[in-house]
Amino acid sequence: MVEAILRSTLGARTTVMAALSYLSVLCFVPLLVDRDDEFVYFHAKQGLVIWMWGVLALFALHVPVLGKWIFGFSSMGVLVFSLLGLVSVVFQRAWKLPVVSWVADRI
Repeated sequence: MVEAILRSTLGARTTVMAALSYLSVLCFVPLLVDRDDEFVYFHAKQGLVIWMWGVLALFALHVPVLGKWIFGFSSMGVLVFSLLGLVSVVFQRAWKLPVVSWVADRI
């Protein structure tokens, strides 16, 4: 769909909306408001997948013994992928994050 798009003339609103995609539950704002912008929609879908991963990580805390480990590694993964997504937005690119983009393409 979107392959490493380089946009030199992104507006401030587009950049802010794309950045909101990677800030936890705020990923729903771009999904609902800027659905027509392909750049924002791409980032919003990836942000939604990362948010769902974070929510699922919370449920791992209910698993005895291994739950804390699973939660810890998942939380680090969510943080790393969110930061990579934000860097992608800052550089005005649409980087396909490993695994995250695979799931996002199926949404």
